Amino acid sequence: MTTRTTVETTAASRYVRRLLARVRAFDTARPGVWDATVTAMWTVSALVDATGGGWRTTSADATVPTWLVVVLDLALVLPLYWRRRHPMAVLAAMAVAALVSGASGALLQAGYMQLFPVFHIALTRPPRALLSAAALLAPPLAVASIRFPTGYGSTGEGGWDLLVVPYLWAFALASLAGITVRSRREERVQEVERAAAAERDRIAREMHDIIGHNLSVITGLADGGRYAAAKRPEQAAQALDAIATTSRQALAELRRVLRALDPEAVRSPQPGLADLPALIDGVRAAGLPVESEISAAPTLTPGAQLTVYRIVQEALTNALKHAGPDARTTVTLAHAPAATVATITSTTPAPASPAPTAGQGQGIAGMRERAALYDGTLVCGPLPDGTGWRVRLRLPREDSPS
Repeated sequence: MTTRTTVETTAASRYVRRLLARVRAFDTARPGVWDATVTAMWTVSALVDATGGGWRTTSADATVPTWLVVVLDLALVLPLYWRRRHPMAVLAAMAVAALVSGASGALLQAGYMQLFPVFHIALTRPPRALLSAAALLAPPLAVASIRFPTGYGSTGEGGWDLLVVPYLWAFALASLAGITVRSRREERVQEVERAAAAERDRIAREMHDIIGHNLSVITGLADGGRYAAAKRPEQAAQALDAIATTSRQALAELRRVLRALDPEAVRSPQPGLADLPALIDGVRAAGLPVESEISAAPTLTPGAQLTVYRIVQEALTNALKHAGPDARTTVTLAHAPAATVATITSTTPAPASPAPTAGQGQGIAGMRERAALYDGTLVCGPLPDGTGWRVRLRLPREDSPS
């Protein structure tokens, strides 16, 4: 029974949220319709109260002419149509009618309609505007309290405090409601801005990885082709073909990344573990000897596979740039029950040229950020004897507690 009740409550809350979302969407698309509906509803209520004589139950002077009561009610409700666009002007117009209502002794309940523009002032205006709103509400209350300090309502009882205190509480609640809604809206805007900034950072890292890697490959191929052009023209032609292929691949990847800026565009699949052999072959073609040992991949999410791919790509790119002409690189990818471990080691017969440090560019920093997204760890550093560089990624399995 408890489970069934919980399910029904959840379904009801979802229905209410969907209904409120539809109401907000309709209000955003057709604000004039909603404003006219609200104004018409309160106008009918005020006229029923005025023509039916209900206002006499709270008035201090029941002899106020009915025509004046009708005019004051209309003056207090019709401006509501413009409350969202010009809340301060609407409140000022309503305050004049409220002043006449208090001075005449009618003390119309429609005066509480002033809280609608107060809400919108708190929602859309600076906080100091609430002081101006309070200043507009004060004169009608002061006049009514001075003229009728000891008696009003059908029983002829009640002091000024019973007139003023409810308005003060209502003003405070309307202001607090407007401030709360405003804060939540600002939080949603900030969340959207943070998500957009994170997406821009992701695209920047993707472009860095794509451009940096492929340009390094193209540079290696071009150097090799230049040396081979004099003695082995056929190898130079092969290098040019490889450069053209790598360039086309780079352009295709860049188009895919840039299409992410257009949510209506069809996105190409992100590279994963299955694309690692092609990546390593491209690096070999650029002139860097690479040995690989890649074990059969378990089920990894596309995001985790992309993380492994990009980190291997960045490590190989750094090896092309810094390891030297006699370097050899080894790529190993192992899958344990608790984690996937990728190790990229570059070695040279003699101490290599300075390797990249964690503070240079987006390379290593970007790798660390990618690993952190999946609770992984990245260790980068030179080998103990100074003849190479090692990058080790440990990415916990998402179905493992470790």
